Amino acid sequence: MKRLIVGITGASGSCYAVRLIDVLRDLGMEVHAVLTASGRQVLDYECGVTEEDLARRVTVLYPNEDVGAALASGSFRTDAMVVLPCSMKTAGAIAHGVTDDLLTRAADVTLKEGRSLLLVPRETPMHEIHLENLLRLARAGAIVMPAAPGFYHRPETLDDLVNMMVGKILDRLGIEAELFTRWR
Repeated sequence: MKRLIVGITGASGSCYAVRLIDVLRDLGMEVHAVLTASGRQVLDYECGVTEEDLARRVTVLYPNEDVGAALASGSFRTDAMVVLPCSMKTAGAIAHGVTDDLLTRAADVTLKEGRSLLLVPRETPMHEIHLENLLRLARAGAIVMPAAPGFYHRPETLDDLVNMMVGKILDRLGIEAELFTRWR
């Protein structure tokens, strides 16, 4: 069984995080989640999912203020962390080693331990500072996967688009799940 961290920030695109968590749970994965204050607001606004609803979907939901939680230590072994959606504020903090909350600390630990860190920004357009921060993160070993689903699978619904992006994230994590029709 894999142990994964999902960080949810205040960027738009919470539907991706909810779907990823549900798929991971259905696959029997251990999901540890951390939610920023703005992430909580956007999750409720965009998806109608409350913090309590999210807590029922994951193995453990940690308060973002708890910098002493297990996720803050490299000795708490995880396979990967996905920050989904990743706000530019969070990307900037991680890029510059600012670890003043649990989500950014867990991301920092993931990088320092050489584990997979996937960041899924949804911001558009991006200016030079955004791009420099994302480049800095990529150079540090993070995988930057903008929330940009493809259309070659001929999506018919919003769920088709969400599944395509979540499927691409799972591919990068090495987790098998057929969520979209692949290019032939």
